[in-house]
Amino acid sequence: MQITDTGVRLPRANRGAVVVGRACGTRAGRRMSFATAFLLVAALVSPAAAQNRPTLTGDDYVEILQLYFQYPLVLDSGDAEGYADLFTTDGSFNDRVGRQALIDFVKGRAATTVRHAPLTPVIVATPEGARGTVLNLFVDVGQMPAVVTRITQYRDTLVKTPDGWRFKTRVNGSADLRPESAARP
Repeated sequence: MQITDTGVRLPRANRGAVVVGRACGTRAGRRMSFATAFLLVAALVSPAAAQNRPTLTGDDYVEILQLYFQYPLVLDSGDAEGYADLFTTDGSFNDRVGRQALIDFVKGRAATTVRHAPLTPVIVATPEGARGTVLNLFVDVGQMPAVVTRITQYRDTLVKTPDGWRFKTRVNGSADLRPESAARP
């Protein structure tokens, strides 16, 4: 390949190529393979297509991660109001829907030495906000050494409100730990 003042010139071996450069259509025209032309067009079209895909900013990710990190702290400490504040006013955790139901859930929990230890969530932008998936380890800190008693998986719908990111829905269920079931963004 040669770069000249009139464009890029590829070796003659590229027969059946698309002509590019300032001298297009002339004998001095530059040649480009079909595959290269396709990639060039795809690169030019992709940014336009990407503009239609939902995106999250770096600040969105940080705020969502803070929401995930606050969850076990307020739940395990018994802070019912703080727990409900992590959700939208009509938010739900499993079958508990709405602020008062979420407060009642936390107030109704028995004292325990088992703590939530979530792993890093997978967060994906959606048209409505974001979708999150995270594995949670239940750790009994009353035993020495502490023991993981079970592993579950949260599936979340998150929305950005005037007060910041909140859980809209949060469903906790069995974690499928088979390698082929790994969450993909």
